[in-house]
Amino acid sequence: MPENQPKPAIKVVLDTNILVSSLITLNGNCSAVLKLAVERKILIFYSAEILNEYNCVLHQPKLSFAPSKIKTHINLILRKGVAMETEKSTIEMTDESDRKFYDLHKTTDAILITGNIKHFPKEESIMKPADFMEYSKAYLD
Repeated sequence: MPENQPKPAIKVVLDTNILVSSLITLNGNCSAVLKLAVERKILIFYSAEILNEYNCVLHQPKLSFAPSKIKTHINLILRKGVAMETEKSTIEMTDESDRKFYDLHKTTDAILITGNIKHFPKEESIMKPADFMEYSKAYLD
């Protein structure tokens, strides 16, 4: 690839806990992941089912996030992301509610970023936020 050409965006799927953590810790790895989306260095894939979960979880009263901050995060996903339908897998999952994230990452050949790595099969393309940030720095440099 010629030096003056930007590298293609890294394809990712974000588990809901990434959005939650980014709203709790503004200068952490999860916020840094979302900043990469703003900079168009990552391309976020989502499905209607995932978007619904984002909205339901972020609006839980116990989290008490400001509606304007939730709206900013959801709008980022909608503006910078790509909606996709998933191909359903039959792999055994520790937490069945996480299948939608796993299936979308497989359908799109994207990296799945999650804080709950133990809920997913052990695969190189499933990463914790800190590991993804290291990967992205190496890829983007």
